[in-house]
Amino acid sequence: MKILNLGCSSKTSDSIDVINIDWSLKLLLKQNFLLKTLSYFILSKERKDKIKNLPNNIMVYDLSKGIPFEDNSVDVVYHSHLLEHIDRDKVTNFLFEVKRVLKPNGIHRIVVPDFFLLCSNYIKNFELSMNDEKYKKMGDNLIADILEQSVRKEAYGTSIQKPLIRFTENIFLGDARKRGETHQWMYDKFNLECILKEVGFKEIKDKSFNSSEIYNWDKYKLDIDDYQNEYKSGSLYIESRK
Repeated sequence: MKILNLGCSSKTSDSIDVINIDWSLKLLLKQNFLLKTLSYFILSKERKDKIKNLPNNIMVYDLSKGIPFEDNSVDVVYHSHLLEHIDRDKVTNFLFEVKRVLKPNGIHRIVVPDFFLLCSNYIKNFELSMNDEKYKKMGDNLIADILEQSVRKEAYGTSIQKPLIRFTENIFLGDARKRGETHQWMYDKFNLECILKEVGFKEIKDKSFNSSEIYNWDKYKLDIDDYQNEYKSGSLYIESRK
C-alpha cells in the first residue's frame, strides 16, 4: 500500500505506507540539519516539539509544480484542508494530477471545511439570537469560521510569536496568502462532486472522519486525534475512485 498525504503540514503519519508531502517550514526544518540546529535558538518550545515529533517519512515539495510520482503508481491520495487553499482556476489541474498518479480503481480521499455546515450553524445561531441575547455574541465567531481565513493577512502561527520573531517571519516568509494559508474557495458535497465528475472520478461517496473504503484507515490516524476524536471538526469527507 502506498498512500500520499498531500499538504500535510504537521499532521503526519509515521506508517511505512505513507509519504507525507508539503513544503511547510516545519518539514523543511525537519529535513535540513543545519537550519534545524540554527532555528532551535529562536523557535518556541511548542514549535520545537512539533518539529521533533515529525516522522522521517516526509518529502518537502511544492505541490503547485505537480505531484512527484509516476503515472498509476499510488494506491491512495489523501489531502485534508488543502483543496480550499488552491486557486479556484487551478483546482481542476490539481485533481487531474491526483488522478494521474493513482492506480486504476485507486482511492482519492478529500477532507475540506463543510461550507453547508458552517452556514447552517450561522443561520441556526441567527434564529436563536432573535429571542436570546447570549447567542448574539456567538454570531461573529460563526462568521469568522466562514470568512476569517479568506481575509487573513498575517499567517496565524506568526501572529502569536514574540515581536522580533514575528517581524522576521513576516519579512522573510511573507504574508498569509504567500504562504498558502488563505482560503481561495469553499466546498459543499455538490460542487465538490461536480468537479470530481468533470475530472473523471467515479463512485463518489460521502464518508465521515472514522469511515472509509481505504483498508484499515484508522491505523494511519490522519483524521483522528490522540483520543480517537475527529481531528478537524466541521469537515466534509468525500471519497472517489479513479
